Amino acid sequence: MIVFPAIDLKQGQVVRLAEGDMDRATIYGDDPAAQAILFAEAGAEHLHVVDLDGSFAGSAQNREAVEAIVEAFPGYVQLGGGIRTRADVEGWFDAGVARIVIGTAALKDPEFVKEMAREFEGGIVVAVDARDGMVATDGWAEVSDVRIEDMARRFEDAGVASLLFTDIGRDGMLKGCNIDATVELAQRTDLPVIASGGVKGLDDIHILSMQAHLGIEGVITGRALYDGRLDLAAAIAMGARV
Repeated sequence: MIVFPAIDLKQGQVVRLAEGDMDRATIYGDDPAAQAILFAEAGAEHLHVVDLDGSFAGSAQNREAVEAIVEAFPGYVQLGGGIRTRADVEGWFDAGVARIVIGTAALKDPEFVKEMAREFEGGIVVAVDARDGMVATDGWAEVSDVRIEDMARRFEDAGVASLLFTDIGRDGMLKGCNIDATVELAQRTDLPVIASGGVKGLDDIHILSMQAHLGIEGVITGRALYDGRLDLAAAIAMGARV
């Protein structure tokens, strides 16, 4: 199971939000590339990066910071936030991003996402962000009337690499990952699932890793790392035991 340390970007700074609220951001640094190097030194081979400003604006807002991260990090960078057009997708792959995470466009223009998944095999991840079981979009500012499992099923057999499931109510809150909902989603779809939101310590990593055989590909963790509650090297080692 892959452990993805997260770097969320707001105005070029490394931040973490509470429940996806841009007004509840904690700043952890102003050098995203340096943070990426620290994660690499701890053993990370995969990195999850989010352009938070881009999620709300609908286009890249932290391009310079993302490019610096990609240049500094020796492993695979997975990027989300405001990626909604072919030009966006092609531009980020050309810049060296390994996988693209698409959320809002996956709900509003699923055929576009399917086309990108077919064209860039293994390179497209669909974000299924949920608030009370319903899909949220536009930087989590809007909640749709689409259930998460219905959203997920739209992309089966479409060439999508995996689903990224985030329980918004737990994101950045250190409440513990919503393991039951993550496993349930994995069991209801043929696509691998990446867990996100609320990881508070090594116990979450252990429990998720024990469910990897059910389709859990990985887990994203942010605040627990920045607050010193989770040792990244230990988490990676635990995930690698599966």
